[in-house]
Amino acid sequence: MKIGLVRHFKVTRGYPTEKWITPTEFDQWMKEYEASDVEETEVDLGDITWEKCYSSTVRRAEYTAEKIYQGELIKTDELREIPVYPFFKREIRIPMILYPLCIRTAWFFNHKSQLERRTDVEKRVSKIIDRILEEGEQNALVVSHGALMMFMRKELIRRGFKGPRLGRPENAKLYLFERV
Repeated sequence: MKIGLVRHFKVTRGYPTEKWITPTEFDQWMKEYEASDVEETEVDLGDITWEKCYSSTVRRAEYTAEKIYQGELIKTDELREIPVYPFFKREIRIPMILYPLCIRTAWFFNHKSQLERRTDVEKRVSKIIDRILEEGEQNALVVSHGALMMFMRKELIRRGFKGPRLGRPENAKLYLFERV
């Protein structure tokens, strides 16, 4: 059995051009990112016959899955990106580069500002992998998001699959995991 992880196509909305932004400006950028179009590109699916394709319900992932898989998509919220929120509310400008770092740190330590805890993400990932495995020994393609893919990799390895390290997953690239 093979499970292929693919991060959605690259989003066209780039990072803010201002080096220093407020939490409100960061929230606005996040909304624009979520609504952004994507840059369609070729995806090498490794000449593998994929019997099933699971997709996040976020539009950029759905669009990617529709373009790379010719069949019925199984869309699920369990594959949505991990939601992140700035944990400070004062309207002070901080360097844009610090937002992802501060938010991921707050999330990692289960700060009350983060709506989904690490253990919740791990349960969500375990649940979708259970579903994929329960549906049989079919090759399954999964189109999702970068941070979630790192959790999926960890769970697949824990369950006896072999596959590559992800680092920061590239957009529109297949990461292949095989049951040993």
